[in-house]
This record gives sequence, structure tokens and C-alpha cells, in this order.
Amino acid sequence: MIDCHTHTAISPDGYDCAAASYQKACSLGLKAIAVTEHCEANRPDGPEKYKTVHKNEEHYFYNRDIFRKSMLENTEVMKNDSSGTVFVNGIELGQAVQNFEFADEIAADERLDFIIGSIHELNGRDDFAFLDYGKEDINRILDEYFDEVVSLCKWGKFDILGHLTYPLRYICGEARIPVNLKPFEEKIRLIFTELAEKDKGIEINTSGLRQLYGKTFPDFELICLFRECGGRIISIGSDAHRTSDIGSGVMNGCQLAKDAGFDKIYYFKKHVPYGISL
Repeated sequence: MIDCHTHTAISPDGYDCAAASYQKACSLGLKAIAVTEHCEANRPDGPEKYKTVHKNEEHYFYNRDIFRKSMLENTEVMKNDSSGTVFVNGIELGQAVQNFEFADEIAADERLDFIIGSIHELNGRDDFAFLDYGKEDINRILDEYFDEVVSLCKWGKFDILGHLTYPLRYICGEARIPVNLKPFEEKIRLIFTELAEKDKGIEINTSGLRQLYGKTFPDFELICLFRECGGRIISIGSDAHRTSDIGSGVMNGCQLAKDAGFDKIYYFKKHVPYGISL
């Protein structure tokens, strides 16, 4: 129905282009597609300015340039948006809490329709994708992670909170280390309550369904908890990094939303949510 989290080759770990993504969404009959390139607020400039050593060059410098290129390409696609599929000019804004000045600059850009707020790494650490979980205190990492998400939600200059349980992609999925989220329930409730009070949403990120993790981010139990905490707005995103994954798992995500008691899913234009009945 919708896919509101996708990347192209403008993101350092992506492929293809926004026009191809839009064409694929049209061919699938999606109601809306959002192209949401990575824009990591904690690294707007080149690597010489930062202390964190990244093990993989795809994570991510020159984010000011990434944002500029994304806005130019997305704007060109929107000029030819003439089918029944709505093109949403979005961005995935990572680590806003680590550089509020740059994050505020991005959030204020009037070209944007839609902002996903995400945390991919803790301050002074690598992306969760690159940590050695055999050497880490996982409960401490998760405690710090949820604290940063709480701070992100208090800042609140985004439309949808992205892939809430992102670290589990690597801890549970790739490292095969089980995690009990019960000790973090109070913080997760605080996150959801903060979002509900601001009328912000969460996404059901379906990328985990095609990865070792095998579940959405967040999973069904937390989707239900979001509703219990007063959450109203749910979006669906495949987190596709190539056109072949666009739309992957979105119907599964819609079913989870419906089973959790939501009657609509949402896409955004100029930060206004538009509901599609389930």
C-alpha cells in the first residue's frame, strides 16, 4: 500500500536512483512512496572533523552534501509525479540529539514532506552494525540507546520514529544473542507516551523480515504497546536500499498494524499525515 522508508545511491549504502524507485512503486500500485536518504546529523562534514573511527566507509560523512543531492533529485522526480502513486520527499535524519544545530537546519527545510527520526549509533561509538557484541555490555548499550531515543522524542522535530528496535538487527539477528526488552519497558513507554502527546508516529520497518532477525522493527508486542500508550499514527517502510526491495513486507506490516488495533496507516505531504484505511 505504501512504502515510506527507502534509499537510493545517494545514500552511501544504497543503489539505483529516485526516479527508478518511483517507477517501481508505480508498477507495484503503491499509494505512496517516500525516498528518505540517510542524513546523519552528527557528521555533516568530512572525516577530518570527527574523532569516531568508522570501520566501514559507507558510514557516513559529508551529510550536508548528501542532503543537498537528495533534495535536488527528489524535486526533479516530483515534477513528473503524474500517476496514482504519491511521491514523498523525505529524509532519514540520524542522531539529531548529537548535533541539534544541524538537525534543526535540516528539519526547517521547506522542501521536505517527511522526516524519519532515527538513532543508528551512540555518541562516540560506531554504528550498531559494526560493534563487536561479544565484547560489549549489551544491556548497557541498550539502556543508552533508549535514553537517546527519549531525548530524540523530546526534541520532536520529525514525523515518524524510525525502526525503534534497530540494534536488535545486529544483536539478535547477526550475533544471535537473545535480548529481553522487559528491563527497558519503562523507557519504551516513555518514548511512546512522548510521541503520542506530540501526535508523532512510529514506523513498522519491515527490513527485519528479509534479514536474520526475522521480525519487524519494532515487533508486534511493541506495536500494541504504542497503541496502548495513545499512539495514533503508524507508517510502513521497507527500508529498501535497492529498487528490488521496494514494497517488500509492507503488506505484512499493514496486517500487524491492523491486528494491533490500528485502522489506518499514514504517509505525509508537507508534514501533514494522510491516512489510508486498513
